[in-house]
Amino acid sequence: MRPSGLLTRSGRSQERPLTASSSAGPSLSAFARAFDLALKRYEPSIAALVTHLEAQGVAIDRATLRTWRLGQKPPSKARSFMALALLERRWRLPDGYFRRLLPHSDRAVGGRLAPGLTASEKRRYLWHLPEDFAARQPAERAEILAWVRRTFRSTDSEYRRYQSLAVRHAYAIRFPALAGWNTSPRAEIGRRLRPGTRIAPQALSDEMGQLLAFKTATFAPIGFARAGVWGAVTAAQKLEHLGLLFGALSAPPDGPSLGLGAPLEALSFALLLFPGVWDAYLGWRERRRGFFTVWEIDLLCAVGANADPRTGWIAQTPGLADRLQALDGMVTEAEVAAARSDWRGACARFRDFARMRVRELKRIVRRHHDPFEPVLPVLRSDSPVAEYRKIADEIRLRRPCAVRNPRAAAENARAYLMVRLALHLGFRQRTLRELLVRGRGERPTPDKALETVRRGEMRWNDLQAGWEVFAPPVAFKNNMSNYFCGRPFRLVLPDVAGLYAEIDTYLNVHRPVLIGAMVDPGTFFVRVPAKPQAPGADASFSQADFYSAWRALTGRYGVYNPYTGRGAIPGLLPHGPHCVRHVLATHIIKLTGSFEQAGYAIQDAPKSVERHYGVFLPQDKAAQATRLLNAVWAEGQVRVGSETE
Repeated sequence: MRPSGLLTRSGRSQERPLTASSSAGPSLSAFARAFDLALKRYEPSIAALVTHLEAQGVAIDRATLRTWRLGQKPPSKARSFMALALLERRWRLPDGYFRRLLPHSDRAVGGRLAPGLTASEKRRYLWHLPEDFAARQPAERAEILAWVRRTFRSTDSEYRRYQSLAVRHAYAIRFPALAGWNTSPRAEIGRRLRPGTRIAPQALSDEMGQLLAFKTATFAPIGFARAGVWGAVTAAQKLEHLGLLFGALSAPPDGPSLGLGAPLEALSFALLLFPGVWDAYLGWRERRRGFFTVWEIDLLCAVGANADPRTGWIAQTPGLADRLQALDGMVTEAEVAAARSDWRGACARFRDFARMRVRELKRIVRRHHDPFEPVLPVLRSDSPVAEYRKIADEIRLRRPCAVRNPRAAAENARAYLMVRLALHLGFRQRTLRELLVRGRGERPTPDKALETVRRGEMRWNDLQAGWEVFAPPVAFKNNMSNYFCGRPFRLVLPDVAGLYAEIDTYLNVHRPVLIGAMVDPGTFFVRVPAKPQAPGADASFSQADFYSAWRALTGRYGVYNPYTGRGAIPGLLPHGPHCVRHVLATHIIKLTGSFEQAGYAIQDAPKSVERHYGVFLPQDKAAQATRLLNAVWAEGQVRVGSETE
């Protein structure tokens, strides 16, 4: 019996599929069976076939042909597909016959790309190039690369260029001795310093540690008064921001950051009481960015609050004056002497100065980054949630085979659930990435324990037969808002669009693949670090890891690529998880016109939604009012018609 789809001895090809299984869709097994049948019928000697390919200028060894024949590895390089094209002509098969049997790889064929690309660019761009990129004309390749760079490179907009420059020209002061205050200690411990980054002197590190202890302690130290407490996340943020402030003051003036040149050993919190220091810093910020933003306002407010004569840590720590030094152009000897003689008075004068500068800055600050820009095509649609859901559908459509590539399938399943849970919960990224999990049949973590670790948990609710997400108020950034009123968040997820099946498969199959031999961190979402076999490898997500994973999935599955036909939404840009809150808030506003109800979807106050999240354009407002008014006219027509009858 002659295998279907292969050439007969007369040279005529059959029109039926090569194998019965190929009708079920492309797969590695279908390709392997077809390739094996072809070899058995037309090539009595593999050595002769290798010789023929070498004569055509394509070197393929016997081991490679064997892996194709057994279905151990698919062709992936440009040379491999050239060999397949030669074999199709040799065996008189239709062009692209074998390629159509292979599953889509979601990336360009490996091999040489355009010259001038770095290795990292090749790795990143490979996902966004068409499979036949290497075979296209130079002008077309240049056009495709220009689009990929414009869409996926982080330096396309003014803000992205500024951020890229800031990353390349680092200037911050680091506090490795205070790594425990970092929300991701592994990011600080053992981290190699970038060029331009310096370690804080011991005296400054001690002062920073005292400030953090003062602002995070359960009770104010005896003899001190305090207004407000910092949580762990706020403390880590202030540590980072103050490190940038001191770094700018001490960066060399002739370096790439063009800093203010203060000696490293002269840095202290006492310096922050002098207007000359702040005017020099504000001038440096304006020269670097071109204008002022809320960053400068927030920093002035934070330091001004700590200089309050009644409740500020700086004002209540006069010993800081012992390390004061005059700085050329910023602090004079007379100012140092005046501050030492009247410490509380110096703090009060700076507090008044900070308030004045804040009022002046509020008139001229600009927004450097438009947070809505990456998802504008979604926000402008009639149903933003339905539009964003297309990303989840695209992820599931492109899911790899879990048997042949378990890690890729596991990362795909994780990406799908990241989008689904974000759309159902509306959590901020920290609350979402730190979400704990308990499987079916496991005992839920006690509520008090969750309050202690300030995290939520997904667990199976036997009474309601559903997956429940429970989170104490302290797990949220705005836990003191009226949304919570001191009560926990509790939501049973709906079993829609196969959500429960996806969760069960992820927990039972894919999540163990991602964790491997590492210690289970207990979080729902886990990752594979760069060196999973290294001692102490951590499977939990840090803030940067989670943002990068979200940006990668939106770039791979969300952004429509006109050259590959992949991607869900034209005009979308890669973005982070915070944009989902914009989508949810805007969707509710378009449906109801209510900022309060939009706040219910993202656990926030109406004013915050109006200021930061919802996009309610004039045309949206007019359209909603028109629908309500048109309903009155439609009711009137029905009533008049019935009276006429």
